[in-house]
Amino acid sequence: MYVIRLPDGTLRVPHSVLAEPGEDETAAGEGPIIADAYVEIGPDDPGYDRLLGESLTEEELEERRRRWRDEDADLLRRFEEWKADGAGDQE
Repeated sequence: MYVIRLPDGTLRVPHSVLAEPGEDETAAGEGPIIADAYVEIGPDDPGYDRLLGESLTEEELEERRRRWRDEDADLLRRFEEWKADGAGDQE
């Protein structure tokens, strides 16, 4: 998860939550549940300046995701070609 910088300067910061069984209705009897969520902080928050330096805009994050999808598609295509050529056969 990434720190996301919103147009108004607010930062969305990842906040992981670990709920133990029985702490809420969804966790009852299922073991611990780990969830990731975002909290929003403003310039008055003590960690704002530190987090601002590593933040991405929503557009920058979407561009990264698009690039990863494109690169994954190329990697999958090359793997399928390799497999089709019989290079994956163990003899």
